[in-house]
Amino acid sequence: MGNLSGRGNSDSVGQVPTEDFLHTTLGSTALEVHRLGLSASYRPGKKTIHRAIDEGINYFFAYGFDTQMTRTLRDIFRNERERFVIATGPYNLLWGHTSLRRTLEKRLRQLRTDYIDVFLFLGVAKPKHLPENVREELYRLREEGKIKFVGMSCHDRKFAGELAADGALDVFMIRYNAAHRGAEQDIFPYLEQHNPGVVSYTATRWRYLLKRPRDWPKDGRIPTAGLCYRFVLSNPHVHVCMTAPSNLEQLEENLAAVRRGPLDEEEMRFMQEFGNAVHRMGKWFM
Repeated sequence: MGNLSGRGNSDSVGQVPTEDFLHTTLGSTALEVHRLGLSASYRPGKKTIHRAIDEGINYFFAYGFDTQMTRTLRDIFRNERERFVIATGPYNLLWGHTSLRRTLEKRLRQLRTDYIDVFLFLGVAKPKHLPENVREELYRLREEGKIKFVGMSCHDRKFAGELAADGALDVFMIRYNAAHRGAEQDIFPYLEQHNPGVVSYTATRWRYLLKRPRDWPKDGRIPTAGLCYRFVLSNPHVHVCMTAPSNLEQLEENLAAVRRGPLDEEEMRFMQEFGNAVHRMGKWFM
């Protein structure tokens, strides 16, 4: 899997060597990526996006409405398009999407580029949200060369595992964090044959991993965002972990954290125990 060595789940304390911790190949795509990906959904500012680029971050998730990132990237694309891996895509049909091709053409115009690296069908909660005709259209667009690789973001882990085992898609965008580790059983064991790219999101579980659960000791340690990112990236099955800082300071903190490399045994044990406590509280604990 790229230049990462070792396989297995986080319970074995990810065997990602420190010298390779920040860079890998996105599965079988041959795309070389920094293992932190950037989303500008919280509008971090142009300076933050440029700082990420200076640090070597090159996987960007571009929403159609994200004019801040779009404008920054398309200015850079004039001379350096090949440096970047751009992921984007439409949401599933039940959320009002009408045309994959229309969305693709719009993104190409917005970014002023001839191709999208990773085109994801977003928000697949159930198998019926990704019908065969949608897959066929994704394949057609890939054959035309307007997108290099196709994938989906998926909340149904077992369905994602089945598609991974079948080699149906090039890239999977999945939820994975210390409180949601089900991918270790439902997805990761099915990656080996076809080696699709794996991009994770919500490393902090929508920031709930940064809060104290009710049954956690009052003087007990609370994770930082950096620990959450390191937990995810300590698993060698994850190629890219998305981060969405809201300002330059948050980006710098995240970068400093991941430079420390994979979690050690004590840190891994702490994150798993804290993740279990968060999971017990349910999604909306206060």
